Amino acid sequence: MPLLAGLLAAGLFLTGCTPDGGAGGGTGTGTEGTTSGGGQEATGGAAGPGTTAPGEVPDGLGEYYDQDLQWQDCEQDRGGFECATASAPLDYADPGGDSIDLALVRSAGAGEDAPHLLVNPGGPGVSGVDMVVEGLDYAVSADVREHYTVVGFDPRGVSRSAPVTCLTDEEMDEAREGHIDPSTDEGLDQLRESAREFAEACEEHTGEVLGHVDTESSARDMDLLRAVLGDDRLNFLGFSYGTDLGATYAGLFPQNVGRMVLDGAMDPSLPESEVTLAQAASYEEALASWAEYCLAGSDCPLSGTPEDAVAQVRRLLEQVEQSPMTASDGRQVPASTFVSGMILALNADESWPVLTTAVQDALDGNPDLMLHLADLGAGRDEDGTYDSNVTAAITAVKCLDGPAPADTQVLREQAAELDEASPTLGRFLAYSGLYCAVWPEAPVSEPAPASAPGAAPIVVVGTTGDTATPYEWASVLAEQLESAVLVTWEGQGHTAYGRAGDCIEDAVDAYLVEGTVPEDGLTCP
Repeated sequence: MPLLAGLLAAGLFLTGCTPDGGAGGGTGTGTEGTTSGGGQEATGGAAGPGTTAPGEVPDGLGEYYDQDLQWQDCEQDRGGFECATASAPLDYADPGGDSIDLALVRSAGAGEDAPHLLVNPGGPGVSGVDMVVEGLDYAVSADVREHYTVVGFDPRGVSRSAPVTCLTDEEMDEAREGHIDPSTDEGLDQLRESAREFAEACEEHTGEVLGHVDTESSARDMDLLRAVLGDDRLNFLGFSYGTDLGATYAGLFPQNVGRMVLDGAMDPSLPESEVTLAQAASYEEALASWAEYCLAGSDCPLSGTPEDAVAQVRRLLEQVEQSPMTASDGRQVPASTFVSGMILALNADESWPVLTTAVQDALDGNPDLMLHLADLGAGRDEDGTYDSNVTAAITAVKCLDGPAPADTQVLREQAAELDEASPTLGRFLAYSGLYCAVWPEAPVSEPAPASAPGAAPIVVVGTTGDTATPYEWASVLAEQLESAVLVTWEGQGHTAYGRAGDCIEDAVDAYLVEGTVPEDGLTCP
C-alpha cells in the first residue's frame, strides 16, 4: 500500500518541527483600525456582535466547562511535569452525545496563581504534550516560563487524544517503502486504489471520531480548556498550523482572546491546492539557498553555481526514482521518502549542515541519514515503532477542513503547476488531494478569510524565508484579523520565535509577559 510522496512530504510542511525539536514561524501586516504598537497594553477586547460575554459558557456545555481537572505527576519519562485529562463532546452540535478525552500537560515553576499559556506546535498532527515535555526550553523563553504555567495539549485526533489510527507500524514501513508514479494513467489508478485502502483502514480503526477532528472542533476544545484551567481569556502561542487553530479560535470567541501569538502563519482563505503550490515554490527557493550555503563551505559535495548544484540534486532524485536506495537496516528508500527527509532538513537553516552530510552520503550510496530525517518527520523511532500518528492525523484534519478535486484533468493541471513552480520537488507533492477525494467523511467547512472583530491585539510573526508557511501568508492573516499587528524576521527557515535571536524574542516576550503590543510592521534583522 504505497503512500503518495505528496502525502508524506506535505505532512512535514505544517508541523512546525525541525530536526532539533524546534517549532515556529510566520508573518502578517496590520490593517486600518488595528490596535498596535508603542507600549499599548494588551488586555481583553469588547465582545463582538452576536458573541457571548468574556468567559460565558456556551449553551449546553455547562457540564464540560465546569469539570475539575485531576492533575498528577506524569509518567516516569515526563518527570517534572503534571498531566491531566479533560473531557470534551465528540460533536459540539450534540453535546449530550458521546465524549472524548483530551490529554494535557503543564509545566511547574511559575506558581500556583500564574496565568496559563496554551501552546500548539503545528501539524495538524503534532503533539502539544510532547512539545512541552521534550522542547519547552526551546519553544518558550525563560521569562515566559517564569510568568506562565505553560500547558500543552494533544488536539483531538492526535497522539493521546482520541487518535486517528490507520496503519500498524509494519504497514507504515511498507507504505513508506513503496512508490507510485501517478504521472501515468496506470499509476494514477494505482494511487486511487491505494488512497481508498488507506481511507478504509482509517475508518475501520478510528471509528466515529474520524468525522470530528476538524480545526473548528479543536478550536472549540481550546475554549473548553481555557475554562477548566480557570482563565477568563485564552493566552495562546501557536506555530505553523497552530496559527490556523488560533485564528479559528479568535473568530469563534473574539471576546475570550487574551494574549495570542501566531508564528508561521497560514492563510485560511486558500484552498489546499494553492497551499501546496505556494509551499512547493518556497521549498524550491529554500533548496537554492541551501545550495548557495553548501557551495560556500569546504565540504560541499556539489559544484558550480547554485543553479548547477540544484540541478545535481535533481539528477540525484531522478536516480533514486529509477532505482530506490537500500539503507543499512535493509529498508528501501524510494524517492518519496528521500524527499521527505530533504524537506524536514530545509525547514531550518540550523539543519542545513545535516542536509549537506545527508546529500554527500547519498551520493556515496548511503541513504541512512536521509532516511533518519524522514523517520523523524514520520514519527518513527529506531526500534521501528511510530510514536506519532502525524501522517494519519494531518490527512484526517485536512480532509474535513475543505474539499479536494478528484477529476483527472484538474489533478493533471495542478501537477503541471507544481512542476513549474518547483522543478526539483513539485512532482513529489502532486496528487495528495486524491486522499481527500476518497475520504469516508465529507468536509465540514471550506477555506475562508479569518475575522475576529472585537478581539484583543493579536501578534502575527513572519519569516521572510519561511519554507513551509510563505511570508505572504502572515501578511495576509494580519490583514484579515482586525486587531493583528505584524512582526517580521528577515531570516531563513520555518517560524521565528525561539530561533531568531533577541529582537523577535524581546518583542514577543514583552507582549506575553507585560502586555506591550509590538509596533505594527516591526522588522528584525
